[in-house]
Amino acid sequence: MALLDENRLFPTDPTVRNLAKALYKSVAQLPIVSPHGHTDPRWFAENENFDNPTDLFVTPDHYVFRMLHSQGIDLNALGVPRVDGVAVEQDKRKTWQLFAENFYLFRGTPSSLWVNHAFQEVFGITKHLSAETADEIYDQIASSLSEDAFRPRALFSRFNIEAISTTESAIDDLRWHKMIRDSGWDGKVVTAYRPDAVVDPEFEGFADNVQIMGEMTGEDTTTWAGYIAAHRKRRAFFKTFGATSSDHGHPTARTENLSQTEAAALFSKALQGQCSAEEADRFRAHMLTEMAKMSLDDGLVLQIHPGSFRNHSAEIAAQFGRDKGCDIPTRTDYVTALRPLLNAVGRRSDLTIIVFTLDETSYSRELAPLAGVYPALKLGPPWWFHDSYEGMLRFREMATETAGFYNTVGFNDDTRAFCSIPARHDVARRVDSTFLATLVATGRLREDEAFEVAQDLAYRLAKQAYRL
Repeated sequence: MALLDENRLFPTDPTVRNLAKALYKSVAQLPIVSPHGHTDPRWFAENENFDNPTDLFVTPDHYVFRMLHSQGIDLNALGVPRVDGVAVEQDKRKTWQLFAENFYLFRGTPSSLWVNHAFQEVFGITKHLSAETADEIYDQIASSLSEDAFRPRALFSRFNIEAISTTESAIDDLRWHKMIRDSGWDGKVVTAYRPDAVVDPEFEGFADNVQIMGEMTGEDTTTWAGYIAAHRKRRAFFKTFGATSSDHGHPTARTENLSQTEAAALFSKALQGQCSAEEADRFRAHMLTEMAKMSLDDGLVLQIHPGSFRNHSAEIAAQFGRDKGCDIPTRTDYVTALRPLLNAVGRRSDLTIIVFTLDETSYSRELAPLAGVYPALKLGPPWWFHDSYEGMLRFREMATETAGFYNTVGFNDDTRAFCSIPARHDVARRVDSTFLATLVATGRLREDEAFEVAQDLAYRLAKQAYRL
């Protein structure tokens, strides 16, 4: 008995379904281009076997432990590492049993689809996860993980990944990427430049981080000129390890285009820890424009991921640190927020700025019209909370009428969970096939055009937008 319905996510009308299935079949085996994500480069560098099913499916996946925590399950019991040094559950099978007993909580969610896809397609599992099947499934996955065919590089090849980008801090030494390069392996794993720790005055240890960047580059980062020069050097260093993009996780989409004098004054206050919340936001906003101007010189694609209220639970943040499932989407302005940046560089066709959102109300009102006029601006795919069947369909329905397909950038999976990558791309390809088939059935797209667009959305647009 299969875990997955072969007709999942396709329309129920037989005629439209048949076309959607044909469109999907034409793209299902295309290579995966994963241009933005958070897999660990150490996996590919050391190529060691994954330790156990729990560490693969539960502990690192905030989609999973977020849901379990919402039902009162302690993150300690799930083995999520703490930053305060308190011991957490170390019995992996016990944590897996807890996951299995509560897997019913994921009914109807993307996580259920991703996990079942990985179970069936990667590990050959055909039984549903439950309290009764927990041990059997754990043993089957654990046995597979001990084999060479399930090492990271082997799975990379099996998943048909053409290229994948990880994301590293501006002050990361990229040792794992160096190990990958020096190993001679031909898998394409590149990095992306994430400077939040050295552009956000409210980031923990901002001044110390800036000092480290200065030491790494030989620049005097106590000065504005030295600070900007250090960014340029770090970006160049990241490019030597394949980087084609920078990535910016800001609370808002606000941008500014300040004079160098004003920017230098704000930077000085930031180093001294004297910025108000408004001044910190203004500095972050200006740095997006600075980064866009650097992109005109070095060619890095600028990604903006705004609109998440990070670490909403002060207690979880104190105990477990960042990125532990208590981030919440916020209302986000783009029309006013992006205007300084777009007035400065938005009409440049040699620049690519990819904007994501967690505020779906902005798609048709703000983002699609902006992308529909500024050559530099492209729309990122549904992200995080909206990386789902419904979220992908809403995106296409709200953005296509104004921005079309070619002001978007295909799909990226943005995941830490390695085995979910083929599942997520499969969902995107099925959803886009459904949307395209509906356009054909309602007379808005020719069938031959639909097959061409399906190829673009599944493969070509991401490769082109991210210069991979």
